[in-house]
Amino acid sequence: MISIIDYGAGNLRSVENTLAAIGADYQLVHTADSLRLATKIILPGVGHFGQMMRALEPMRSALIDRIRAAVPFLGICLGLQALFDSSEEAPEARGFGLLEGQVRRFSTTARVPHMGWNNLTFLRESRLLEGTGDHPYVYFANSYYAPLISAASASCDYGVPFTAVIEQGNLYGVQFHPEKSGPAGQRIVKNFTELCS
Repeated sequence: MISIIDYGAGNLRSVENTLAAIGADYQLVHTADSLRLATKIILPGVGHFGQMMRALEPMRSALIDRIRAAVPFLGICLGLQALFDSSEEAPEARGFGLLEGQVRRFSTTARVPHMGWNNLTFLRESRLLEGTGDHPYVYFANSYYAPLISAASASCDYGVPFTAVIEQGNLYGVQFHPEKSGPAGQRIVKNFTELCS
């Protein structure tokens, strides 16, 4: 059963609709105890890094424990950024620290937020992006970006190249919104549910 972490994120319903469209069983989880039963986890995220991390604090230890126990995890947008040590958006807030680095704000010379459709560039073979074409076209809505790291399987460029897809063991993340990215996004979510079965 896929567990979607419900901390009040605005894109929760869209994620639910995508899972329903591909016929995936899921449940919403609100507590550490219910998270401990998860066999797959999705963390949708929109909004402010600090607010999300505060909202997740009661579940923080349980979530990290499940990830370290090899439970497949998919972070979406802010859910990807939470995997890092910290973010310039809220320097006082701790990320999960599962990936090294700080999430940074796009340059003031760029229009922020980065909003709209962009192509992904493959950096290596990607199980998450399988079947989405050579340069998948997906929908972004972000003012902050994760640095390029070895766990990145795809990047995007918005004045600076940044991590768009993470794949490391059971840890997956996408900076864009697959639930708003049409057939390519639906395939990405389906790939996550199937490759981890």
